[in-house]
Amino acid sequence: MQALLQLGLCLILLAAQYAPAGSAVPSSHCRRQCGNVEIPYPFGIDPGCSPGDGFHLDCKVHDGIERPFRSAFEVLDISLKQGTTRVLNFIVGYCYNTSTGSMEYFGRYGGLNEGVSSPYRLSDVQNRFMVIGCNALASISDRDGTGYEGYGAAACRNQSDLVDGSCSGIGCSQTTIPKRMYFYATTFFSTVNNSQIWKFNRCSYAVLMETASFRFSTKYITTNKFNGTNDGRVPVVLDWAVRDIKSCDVAKQNKTGTYACLSSNSKCVNSSNDQGYTCNCTNGYEGNPYLPGGCKDVNECDHNPCPSDGVCRNIAGEYRCSCRVGKKYAKESNTCNPNIGFIIGLTMGLFGLMIIIMISVFWGQMTIQKRKLNKVKQEYFREHGGLLLFDRMRSEKGLAFNVFSEAELRHATDNFDVSRILGKGGHGTVYKGIIKSSMLVAIKRCGIVDERQKKEFGKEMLILSQINHKNVVKLLGCCLEVEVPILVYEFVRNGTLFELIHGRNQALQISFSTLLRIAHEAAEGLSFLHSYASPPIIHGDVKTSNILLDDNYMAKVSDFGASILAPSDKEQFVTMVQGTCGYLDPEYMQTCQLTDKSDVYSFGVILLEILTGQLPLKLEGTEKPRSLSLIFLSAMKENNLEDVLVSQVKGQASMELLRGLADLAKKCLEMCGDNRPSMKDVADELNRLRKLSLHPWVQLEMEMDEENLVGGESTSGYEIELSGYPMGQSENHPINPGSSYYAR
Repeated sequence: MQALLQLGLCLILLAAQYAPAGSAVPSSHCRRQCGNVEIPYPFGIDPGCSPGDGFHLDCKVHDGIERPFRSAFEVLDISLKQGTTRVLNFIVGYCYNTSTGSMEYFGRYGGLNEGVSSPYRLSDVQNRFMVIGCNALASISDRDGTGYEGYGAAACRNQSDLVDGSCSGIGCSQTTIPKRMYFYATTFFSTVNNSQIWKFNRCSYAVLMETASFRFSTKYITTNKFNGTNDGRVPVVLDWAVRDIKSCDVAKQNKTGTYACLSSNSKCVNSSNDQGYTCNCTNGYEGNPYLPGGCKDVNECDHNPCPSDGVCRNIAGEYRCSCRVGKKYAKESNTCNPNIGFIIGLTMGLFGLMIIIMISVFWGQMTIQKRKLNKVKQEYFREHGGLLLFDRMRSEKGLAFNVFSEAELRHATDNFDVSRILGKGGHGTVYKGIIKSSMLVAIKRCGIVDERQKKEFGKEMLILSQINHKNVVKLLGCCLEVEVPILVYEFVRNGTLFELIHGRNQALQISFSTLLRIAHEAAEGLSFLHSYASPPIIHGDVKTSNILLDDNYMAKVSDFGASILAPSDKEQFVTMVQGTCGYLDPEYMQTCQLTDKSDVYSFGVILLEILTGQLPLKLEGTEKPRSLSLIFLSAMKENNLEDVLVSQVKGQASMELLRGLADLAKKCLEMCGDNRPSMKDVADELNRLRKLSLHPWVQLEMEMDEENLVGGESTSGYEIELSGYPMGQSENHPINPGSSYYAR
């Protein structure tokens, strides 16, 4: 049968009918020291020196030294602030008796035979139930109190399994206990603790003890000796409190009789282990809160909490720091900082006149700076050709071109607010603006221009202002009084050809005939710039994102940020290559000479995008970027045109038409610019192909020379349906206006 041990930590006297904690004040003759242990009130070692038997201790002589005891358990220390008492508890052993061949208990047990109304509870936070041994299984139970029963098991096969400091089940285990325990019993299970493994471990041990005081040693197993540090005793922590009242709220309602927190600067703290409460001094005070006047003010200035250049003044419960004249104490950083208010007041008093003079000088400088700004604006206006524009506008009264002020354009764009941005690009940022109350325009703040461009800017503005072609975005005016000119274009709302082919409008499923019409209209616009403008204009950045679409999805060539006038012989070279990768003329990249055939090459790439639905330059996995032009030319060389055509195109047009368009693109992509057709030839050939797509039964003459393209009559006025919507109804098409454009 298992042996049941009553370990005696039944931490409240059954007969403890002690008086309430606040009912008596101890005499000044009460001893407050037993040996080296301080005995603070409410504890006492003399009769009448504690509020009841539950707080009474015995001061006994043990081994020639005075020591306080609670029953048979020696008291090590008492903490008023933490509400704890540390006592020495007895280790219980369970050993194999080689003489009798049976297991026997040993060690002292029993002592504090207390009950539920005692001030003490076993600390569930600071204690653990320790079991040491090999094949040791022990239980800890409180059947008469909380009803708790827990187990600790320790096992090992070889001494090499043991590790100093490790208590995780091999040779040693530790188990937590619940709150509200005031008693426990320990039992070893003989079915596990047997003599088969006692070759190197004859004894097992069990004890409830303070966790912080324990560190496992392999010697406890190998030497069969675990005696703790005090002749077979180890520390255990007891939580104590005034238990006759459940909580602080109840105690405060009855302060006149039993309230234990007698000091005027004390506070009540609810017990964390069962009902009851303890007392603590409030912040800034220290001492014994259970005695009248027991909480004394702490003189914080003794520890110099103020900054080195400050002065500390102690007051009841706290302290004050002050600084010398001219400085102010900052509590958050504990520093003496300059007193700005004092300094400003002194400065204003002494230097008031100087401030008035400074204000006068400031306003004078503001006036001078404003005059300088106006002068700078006038200089910019002159540099950008503003005088030339005004002279021309006076001489040609019908010139429909406006020169705006910077203030007008700031008002039109809400001071160039980010919400007004339509697009950004290498040549500037485009904003949506409203002029003349209701007229929508696109306002482009250009990028940096060089000195040559500044000199030619006025002339170029005159030329661009006179371009009036339905397939070229109209330049309405400009602002020249800023360092970098600002341009004002007509507002084109239905996005770009790029978005129709690749972007957000791709879902519209635009028909091939519509894409062919848009390409033809764009070619007509570029042809006009090359052939009919005087002097001719080279666009320099032809790409699908610079072909805008108006309300009727008519193409309009835009963005002349990289454009130049057809150069004279001495200015034919561009110092820095401009344009967009994938569209750049290889000959231009080698020679830095921009010609009209450079625009033709870029337009050939646009035709490839329509045929293939692919981007001009793309990445495929980890490979290097691949040029759409090279892919296409390789397919044409190997007679594999159908492999690169997009399925939508192949399903909507005849191969005869697609080969004709592919041959045109191939001629545009000739490496030598002289071998490429002109934009007029390209526009004429697209016109012919459109007729073929509209009337495939008509046998058109297809006499083509190896080096010349035969063009046909312009058909840009034809009405062509867009995804089932007649051109006259296209403003109802579900496309979000205000797309990003102009600034590519």
